[in-house]
Amino acid sequence: MLAAAAALAAGAAAIFYFVEADRYAGFQGEVFVDIPRGTSTPRIAAMLADAGVVRHPLLFLAARAVHPRLRPLAGEYRFVEPAAPAEILRRLARGDVYTIELRVPEGTDVYDLAQLVEAAGLGSARDFLRVALPHEGYLFPSTYFFRRRTTPEQIVETMRAQFEKVWRELGGPEERKRETVILASLVEAEAARDEERARIARVFLNRLRKGMRLECDPTVKYAAKREGRWRGTIYRSDLESRNRYNTYVWYGLPPGPITNPGRASLEAALRPAETSDLYFVARPRGNGEHVFSADYESHQKAVREYRRGQNHAKAARGNSGLAPQPGRKPR
Repeated sequence: MLAAAAALAAGAAAIFYFVEADRYAGFQGEVFVDIPRGTSTPRIAAMLADAGVVRHPLLFLAARAVHPRLRPLAGEYRFVEPAAPAEILRRLARGDVYTIELRVPEGTDVYDLAQLVEAAGLGSARDFLRVALPHEGYLFPSTYFFRRRTTPEQIVETMRAQFEKVWRELGGPEERKRETVILASLVEAEAARDEERARIARVFLNRLRKGMRLECDPTVKYAAKREGRWRGTIYRSDLESRNRYNTYVWYGLPPGPITNPGRASLEAALRPAETSDLYFVARPRGNGEHVFSADYESHQKAVREYRRGQNHAKAARGNSGLAPQPGRKPR
């Protein structure tokens, strides 16, 4: 009797050790195990053993027997370190699936977004751009988490769904969505400070109402990107381009958004400030602020101040040995 009890105790101790303390890794580097929805526990145990995550399928089954309330969840899991069967079971029960983080800053256009997608390991920039380009402006900037095998179509669908959610929260009307998003994309590309966004939106609307060209530098840059000739700064040939996105040549809004605007720019386009301003130019101090003007004479004075500040900055960089950086052209 005592011998049987001792044997049982020894067996229980062995099971406890192999389930709770036997950290094992029969793989090199990293390994992924993708568990489809509805997979049985014995099949999961076999998959883990085949991948070298557990020493034997029975050990994972033993862990399930010891912890019957822990139920493995479907998903793809990444393993990089040795772990005991019970530890693995807890991970699967938490649904600690492997995802890739994609951070999309406000104002990212689809060309830059495609590079972010490729850098994250979510596919080629070329494939993503092909799918995403028609959705420019509606790919809401945020932080997303995607599975490794997420397709470009799924990424676009997720980002568009987030845009629609924010649009509804802001009370955006469907009948003015396209024009509002285009305007918001211009605001996003021009504004560096939240408190100026609604004012910039009104400047563009005032110019449209008076039949003036918008003369928005970021549209020139976007036109060059669409034609594959963007060189990092705006040249005269870019300003003279007949591309429909170039608002120095064409009147009215561009034919589509030029960036993917965030919430603040969407709200600014929906609720622009009340002002008679028709012009704005960056302040010389370079802190993202603009000088706004309602008449051309005041604007030209602000432009001269801007250029004077640029010249001083250029001279300072020359004295310090720093290379000059391309700046925006004042309007």
